[in-house]
Amino acid sequence: MSSPGSSAATANAAPPAQPASVSFREALRFWLKLGFISFGGPAGQIAIMHRELVEQKRWISEQRFLHALNYCMLLPGPEAQQLATYIGWLMHRTWGGVVAGGLFVLPSLFILIALSWMYVAFGDVPLVAGLFYGIKPAVAAIVLHAVHRIGSKTLKNPAKAPIPWAIAAISFIAIAGLHIPFPWIVLAAALTGWLGARWAPGQFAGGGGHGAAHASYGPAIIDDHTPTPEHARFKKSRLAKVLAAAAVLWLLPMAALMAWQGWGGALAQMSWFFTKAALLTFGGAYAVLPYVYQGAVEQFGWLTGPQMIDGLALGETTPGPLIMVVAFVGFVGGWTRQVLGPDALFLGAALAATLVTWFTFLPSFIFILAGGPWVESTRGNLRLTAPLAAVTAAVVGVIANLALFFIATIAYPSGATGLFDSRPDGIALTLAAAAALALWRFKWGVIPVIAASAALGWLLRWSGLA
Repeated sequence: MSSPGSSAATANAAPPAQPASVSFREALRFWLKLGFISFGGPAGQIAIMHRELVEQKRWISEQRFLHALNYCMLLPGPEAQQLATYIGWLMHRTWGGVVAGGLFVLPSLFILIALSWMYVAFGDVPLVAGLFYGIKPAVAAIVLHAVHRIGSKTLKNPAKAPIPWAIAAISFIAIAGLHIPFPWIVLAAALTGWLGARWAPGQFAGGGGHGAAHASYGPAIIDDHTPTPEHARFKKSRLAKVLAAAAVLWLLPMAALMAWQGWGGALAQMSWFFTKAALLTFGGAYAVLPYVYQGAVEQFGWLTGPQMIDGLALGETTPGPLIMVVAFVGFVGGWTRQVLGPDALFLGAALAATLVTWFTFLPSFIFILAGGPWVESTRGNLRLTAPLAAVTAAVVGVIANLALFFIATIAYPSGATGLFDSRPDGIALTLAAAAALALWRFKWGVIPVIAASAALGWLLRWSGLA
């Protein structure tokens, strides 16, 4: 038993001291570790960074962390990777941001290249085919769960805030029935949110943001009132240097690809397409998947719809941002198009995956390094969240269409789309329902759901039931 004095001593204990400054080497070790443990999608990755950087290490205060996160959510691109880039930049200048953001991506790139090679080389082996038979329904359930998760945060009471619901419904009809390209849906939603902020601000209150800070874990290295460091202050000369470097880093590889294979070459087309995709990833990876599907599957034929589902499954089971599924798309596209010839299938596919990753993530680094000083100067001003809320509402409708497409794909794997054209695959639909039950009712994580579904798929194929 504790003595009465011990309670008083605990109550009167001195507050924790401010942590010592962090060296670049120490930060590098943490960002490398984060690249290998960043499972769980954006929410899980942000939670990991919050626990490590705000609660335990106290490198940055909760208020500064949430301020950076709110603005990363306003940008196209993976917000968790951009948040890591932002914090790394704030602590250790440009190279700190480059290292933090780069190490967030590189481990998953190498892992996905290895998994993609196994997929294209051994995908027809009965064992692998059985695993993916079970994985596909799990992915459909995961996407459907994403609709619910995002929708529950974005679409509030329809009687009090009907506009976001209308945006979601119109977006679903636009992409599913009218086949309007995803970029136009994003732009229309952002414009609606911008107008709504002026004429109906209550409709978008709180949407898309992460709220205000509610806890303090002791003084941090970058605390609430820590002055903005000199390198994070806005300067026209610095902005010009960042934009010039961005232009060089984009133009040089693109010019080399055009000189090598021409504008119509697969590598140049992939690089240009994923540059556009990088500028449209508002709302996270699930939001851009319909655009990637439209281009990679329907327009260019780099891979098939079922392969797209398989790639999403691989992306869900690896660390790093979920948008890294684009590396799988690039790998399969480079393999099928034989970009380096039939005698160098792996090298060509790995090159395509690397190029796709480069052109997808380059804009994210530029957004942070060029816009970071402006973000630091606007602390306390979150008026830009209404366009984000509107875009996120549109994302709900777009992802709902994607979920229906995935369900139709597993129900009719032969390609029949009419409800009565053929008998649906009841076993696959049952697996999807079981995966959805595990996610919703039993709160399983994504990786356990995929692992269990893969095991069931293999068992069903091995027993001859599927």
